[in-house]
Amino acid sequence: MRVRADGERETQTRGSGSMERRPGVPRLLREINDRAALELLLASGPLTRGQIGQLTGLSKVTASQTLARLEERGLVEVVGEQAGNRGPNAALYGVIPSCAYVAGLDVGPDRVSAAIADINGHVVAEVTASPDGADDPVSLVHSAVVKACRGGRVALSRLRGVVIGTPGVVDPRTGDVRFSFDLPQWHEGIHEALARDLRRDVTIENDVNLAAIAERARGAAREADDFVLVWVGRGIGLAVVLGGRLHRGRSGSAGEIGYLPVPGVPLADDVRAIPGRLPSLRGGLQSLVSSEAVGELAREHGFGGATAADCVTAAVAAGAAGEPLLDEVAARLALGVASVCVVLDPGLVVLAGEVCRAGGEGLAGRVEEAVARICPIPPQVITSQVDGNPVLRGAVLAALDQAREEIFTA
Repeated sequence: MRVRADGERETQTRGSGSMERRPGVPRLLREINDRAALELLLASGPLTRGQIGQLTGLSKVTASQTLARLEERGLVEVVGEQAGNRGPNAALYGVIPSCAYVAGLDVGPDRVSAAIADINGHVVAEVTASPDGADDPVSLVHSAVVKACRGGRVALSRLRGVVIGTPGVVDPRTGDVRFSFDLPQWHEGIHEALARDLRRDVTIENDVNLAAIAERARGAAREADDFVLVWVGRGIGLAVVLGGRLHRGRSGSAGEIGYLPVPGVPLADDVRAIPGRLPSLRGGLQSLVSSEAVGELAREHGFGGATAADCVTAAVAAGAAGEPLLDEVAARLALGVASVCVVLDPGLVVLAGEVCRAGGEGLAGRVEEAVARICPIPPQVITSQVDGNPVLRGAVLAALDQAREEIFTA
């Protein structure tokens, strides 16, 4: 018995010398071949039929049949030619960018950013708007997505994935935000309401987790299987990546490092999530390294600014005069980083958020030194290298994963 390139089995009947052909599992083989070719084109860009066959292990006949099916589905097309040494030029095949689009959003208390990208990941439109007093999450998201779609001349119906990044804890069972200090209107039922309004599946994800996705794909943690990302903004957040996968925890609360008890700091005051009342932002590590705490510390050192990041930027620019402030911020951050490292041993720590980005490599180096003094196996500490808005970039990447998976399995 052998398996032909077109997926049929050929079975010879014993003793008769005749050849009997009967259906095998052609559909499964076609799906495997189609997915392999499409994934390759998405990852590598335009390729010839021969290159696709060589890189996937498909025969010339099977590679041709695969490309024909993908062309028929409107997923790939001939985008050019590659000159060869002999004979006619070989056709180059590429994924049709407009075969699917995705939307990524970064929703915060002061602004909403939305980006539309084609299936290749090219951003065709990006908008940022103020909530302008709009408290309803559904109308807020709808308005941002529609505005971005119009900017990219993409029909809303063409979206194959929508991922929204928000601060707070996202319940992995319901997909809803369990609680968020900055977005009190995001509560149980919003996830379903958004999906109903946009008429497609919607994913809500913690903003720091999305920043970690962007960091692994486009930033300082490229291809790192184990790392943590520490985000210092209004509060302090942590994303954990182990074995190349985000670790969210049973309830989605993994990474709420702000509540970490630290010596000499009061414990957080009743952090229970009770309907109608938000947990306290005071106490624990967040009392030391939130933007508010860093701003207060900066003023004590004689540095001012509209934001904590501005204060840290001023300290960096001040040279030696700003070193005491940077040393103190690093020492505070080291308490949280060391606690995480002795439990997870990630090997790599990425500092992100406006405060850490303002401190740059100078702050990262100080944190690494401070952690080495109190951690038996100190990690490498580096600053985020994602350009632009890392939360928005991560939301687009997560949406692309969803859209591509849908296309692969369609």
